[in-house]
Amino acid sequence: MQTRLADDPRKRAVRGIALALTLVGALLGAAPGTATATSPAPPPVPILSWGPCDDPGDGFECATAEVPLDYRRPTGRTIPIAVTRRLAADPAHRTGVLLLHPGGPGNSGVNFARDSYDALPASLRDGFDVVGYDMRGVARSGQVECWNDTEYSAAVDAARGVPGPGALQVAVRQGREFAAACEARSGDLLPFIGTASNAKDIDLLRQALGEEKLSFYGRSFGSYVGTVYAAQFPRRVRAMVLDGAYDPRHYADLPYAYDAGQYVALDSAVGRFLDWCAQNAAGCGFGDGRPREAFEQLKRDLDANPVITASGRPATGYTLAYRLMFNINSGKEVWPYLGQALKSAQAHQGSFLLSPPSPASFDFLNVNMAVECADRVYPTSKLLMGALVGAEAASAPLLGPPIGLGPPTYDHNHAPTCAQWTAERPSRYEGSYRAAGSAPILILGNTGDPDTPYQDAVALAGTLDNGRLLTFAAEGHTAYNRSACVSALTTAYLATLALPARGTVCADEAPPEPLARRAPITEVDETRDVIPTLH
Repeated sequence: MQTRLADDPRKRAVRGIALALTLVGALLGAAPGTATATSPAPPPVPILSWGPCDDPGDGFECATAEVPLDYRRPTGRTIPIAVTRRLAADPAHRTGVLLLHPGGPGNSGVNFARDSYDALPASLRDGFDVVGYDMRGVARSGQVECWNDTEYSAAVDAARGVPGPGALQVAVRQGREFAAACEARSGDLLPFIGTASNAKDIDLLRQALGEEKLSFYGRSFGSYVGTVYAAQFPRRVRAMVLDGAYDPRHYADLPYAYDAGQYVALDSAVGRFLDWCAQNAAGCGFGDGRPREAFEQLKRDLDANPVITASGRPATGYTLAYRLMFNINSGKEVWPYLGQALKSAQAHQGSFLLSPPSPASFDFLNVNMAVECADRVYPTSKLLMGALVGAEAASAPLLGPPIGLGPPTYDHNHAPTCAQWTAERPSRYEGSYRAAGSAPILILGNTGDPDTPYQDAVALAGTLDNGRLLTFAAEGHTAYNRSACVSALTTAYLATLALPARGTVCADEAPPEPLARRAPITEVDETRDVIPTLH
């Protein structure tokens, strides 16, 4: 179903707040630097020797691309990049290469391509070689390590859902310790994991694959990677879809303003879920009509009496907040399952919301923090950091305090680490994001996105010279294959380059799904990104 997005006083207010945050951020953020000078000598194109993958059988083959570690020295030391592909099912009508890039940063692109392949429509599987890669610093391409499993476990197990006095000082200390551990354990790699270098890796892969132009689908953080690729290589873009998009200038150069929007988006999404619980007590099953009060009490109860999980580790109010931060991304259809999981947590029974971050999570979080510290420049003032982090956490009372004042983990609480980052940033992108001369680029934005606020997609569409916004009026993070309307229009664009009409809004969000209709509970795992199968 397509409709037109109506104006709304609440939306005008939100836009006003966003503008105010932008103006504040302009005063507080780091000033953009000058564009990195390009090397006169191009790096050598990698030679890809394709062979079976470690776990063959799905039709994919794997290779390793040797690319420059430091693009200022294009013929110097290299880093291996793991690549996978599955050839077009209909080679007689092959269009080219479709590169799939996951979110994160921290997710494996090799796994993303292989795990998402069956969810792609036949027209894309038939017409494209589907390609994925592990970006530098991730998994098979030189995993970044900062904190080890023991250090991370100790930090997250001690965190609380209702942080007490002194929590901000602890967060600042942990940020400093995390940054120092990154330098000690991955110091040779840290300067070179930024997105400008990652995008250059993509262009070397394009050349190694023998393609004049690429088609690209990137979700969440992958949308920023695509934006930087298009900015650096605009004429190498055949088609590009940026799903759950970032406002690139705020993200990279005005990080406190960007973080403020993320805090509000996350808490607003959780608040809408709890409001639904209040109005649908039987369908939700949590809170007896007063779910906000019940949620706050549950955090306190779990802090005072943690649930000891099968691994022997405690699940506290922090664990609950951490898991809800990721699982709220699935949208309205899983709201009844979240209600059931909260009710189970209340009874200290097994619940996917009481699963402490695991070693696989720690691999993801190490990269997530390190790459974003390489890409983003926070002011170094600790006084400013304390004031803004405290204010941002307070602005989002449901999840802001545990996430913002907790140990170094996901997007919202990067400031205490990145403001104390000592590694150089030669791989950070610092140029224009206009992508002048590129083919049209399709941006997908959800009006209720908890992770990448909708206004970011609007901003990116306005930043790009040839951006086209497609709106999904829905809860949840990212849109492709969560909406038949969005998916049909996006697939048509990738296959034929036909863009949706300007101002198009898809409004076919799946409603909350009764528990009886789905046997397995769908748990979101932050360590595994995948394009969902369209219902």
